[in-house]
Amino acid sequence: MKKLISVLMLFIVLKSYGQNIPKLDQNTIVKDSTGMVYPYAIWKKMTEKGEYSVKLIRSKETDQLEFFIYKPTEEERLALKKRLDERVATLPKPRAAEAFREGSKFSPEKFSDLNWNKFDMKKETGKIYVLNFWFINCPPCKAEIPDLNGLVEKYRENKDVVFLAIALDDAVSLKSFLKQTPFKYNVIDDGRFYADKYGVKGYPTHVVVGKDGLIKFSTLGLASNTVYWVDKTIKEQIEAK
Repeated sequence: MKKLISVLMLFIVLKSYGQNIPKLDQNTIVKDSTGMVYPYAIWKKMTEKGEYSVKLIRSKETDQLEFFIYKPTEEERLALKKRLDERVATLPKPRAAEAFREGSKFSPEKFSDLNWNKFDMKKETGKIYVLNFWFINCPPCKAEIPDLNGLVEKYRENKDVVFLAIALDDAVSLKSFLKQTPFKYNVIDDGRFYADKYGVKGYPTHVVVGKDGLIKFSTLGLASNTVYWVDKTIKEQIEAK
């Protein structure tokens, strides 16, 4: 979400200048308030983390538009988050994963995660299961991890919402990866068996299974509103009677 807020902040600023604006790419000169120029790799990393954004300012000396990196205030962040939520809510629903037809029965399984926690969907009924099929060398899979972690935190107190990340990778590779990139889902290793069983063809693939055992939402790939729809479906299922 932080990254999306940063991206939206930049989008809003650029849009306010109309069409005749400088390009923002690896050749763009980005400065800070002292005039220091930041290399592309540096400012890109700073904005991706969500703590900084880039804005256009018209130079008094040259009368040209220049890009500046800055740290937005908490008030700016909250206002932009609100605008982001409103914008995301208007976007089309992400495409469904062909492997999971909404409204159909989800075939329950038994899972065991890296910490030897057991999950038996056949016995543990009445819960909401949020599944993510992924693998380490999948760029969009890694890009969404911070926002998925936010979902886990949001529903941390609700024991009826279970997050399962079914990875194709082995336990050794996953444990090494997770030291650098924490993933708060319950991570299941060597998950290709499950991916093949369900017919998963692309990654990441998300599935939300309702308390009645039916598939309520699924999607393949990472859209700008993927996490929004996962969250929206979880909330709907919590409220469902």
